[in-house]
Amino acid sequence: MADDLDSLKTPAPSPSGAPKTKSILLVVFVTLFLDLIGFSIIFPLFPGMLDYYRTVEGDSGLFGLIYSLLQSLTELTGAPQSDWGLVVLFGGVLGSLYSLLQFLGAPLFGALSDRVGRKPVLLLSIFGIFISYVLWFFAGSFSFLVASRLLGGLMGANLSTATAVVADVTTEQNRTKGMAIVGMAFGLGFILGPALGGIMSLIDISALYPALADYGVNPWSMAAGLAAVLSLLNLVLVGVLLPETRPENAKPLMRRSNNPFKLFHVEKFPGVSRTNLSYFFFILAFSGMEFTLTFVAVEHMGFTPQGNAMMFVFVGLVLALMQGGYVRRQSGKIGTRRMAMHGLYASIPGLVLIGAVGLWANIWVLYLGLFCIAVGSAQVNPCLTSLVSVYTPPEEQGRIMGLFRSLGALGRVVGPLVACVMYWRLGAPAAYFLGAASLIIPMMIARRLPEPAHS
Repeated sequence: MADDLDSLKTPAPSPSGAPKTKSILLVVFVTLFLDLIGFSIIFPLFPGMLDYYRTVEGDSGLFGLIYSLLQSLTELTGAPQSDWGLVVLFGGVLGSLYSLLQFLGAPLFGALSDRVGRKPVLLLSIFGIFISYVLWFFAGSFSFLVASRLLGGLMGANLSTATAVVADVTTEQNRTKGMAIVGMAFGLGFILGPALGGIMSLIDISALYPALADYGVNPWSMAAGLAAVLSLLNLVLVGVLLPETRPENAKPLMRRSNNPFKLFHVEKFPGVSRTNLSYFFFILAFSGMEFTLTFVAVEHMGFTPQGNAMMFVFVGLVLALMQGGYVRRQSGKIGTRRMAMHGLYASIPGLVLIGAVGLWANIWVLYLGLFCIAVGSAQVNPCLTSLVSVYTPPEEQGRIMGLFRSLGALGRVVGPLVACVMYWRLGAPAAYFLGAASLIIPMMIARRLPEPAHS
């Protein structure tokens, strides 16, 4: 990573002076790394957490209300009566609520950062994320958990701002390298986050100190507490080390259409709309896999939270190695658009293989599928991010990157819901096979994208 940081440009003077690009990207890398650890800690815990709240609250409270509504929906639609299928559908609803807030917040955070600066927006959002983890720590009721996820989803929309920082300090020639460094932070965060989540799930402080249960402390509070500490560390890091990078000519406008379909079409900048659309359909399929993966592993492989954590560790390791090695070194030779296409090609067999686990519970099939989807995602995400940034002028980076990330969040709203409904009605294999087929759409769109002269 140091080689790529050395090759990047120094940004123009800003309110904080003219800091070197290398140091800025290092701060962004660590910031996103800590952010993603906290975000992904919960991934291996979802099936166990939902089962816990079902046991604690039963037919009462918010959990009981939503669960009874889903049972009524099952009866009305004639879907198979399956407690596990309802748990999967319940998880999809909860996951989509989190992403819905990201969808609503991403363009607002991006545009606000064009107006007041990147650093103030990052500080505000990280503080909000910290508060969301505090709420999770004391989430003795399902209502508290939902509140923490909603706040975390809204504040988690700060990714558009962090991406705008990278765009501020890189040129068209080396932007893919900069975005690959962001991707490395994602990969490494997904290695450590789920692993820590699995470890923390072994420590139930509500059992060690029963009196704490009166304050809402629960079996998952250790994971929440660790995530809160990391967010607090992140807040200090950004406050002390990150300079302001917003270009002086950034437009101080907060334009946000109430029509989500307008997000797909940005006439002003050729290439942006197709890139956005391709990214949306890829995230639609990928997020459906990502969210239902732990449910597949529990149902068909008998995995515990620790076993689920190891899956995400493996995926994160492949992501980090691919983005830190192959993508950042070869994107200039292969071309950004072509590399994105290669990633889409690799993702299709990945989804097929994971779906096959529902028919043939074999750990080698599962991990081969995970390898393929990780290799594909490692290429698609940074390359499409780089393309949309290259197509956008410097003064609009915050707003357009906000729209781009908002579409990703919209994909994460729809993807888990669609995948969980398909899982609920038809089973895991059908959900994954349809997800693989849907990747033909972003492939067709990406084929028509122009290749930047320097990518």
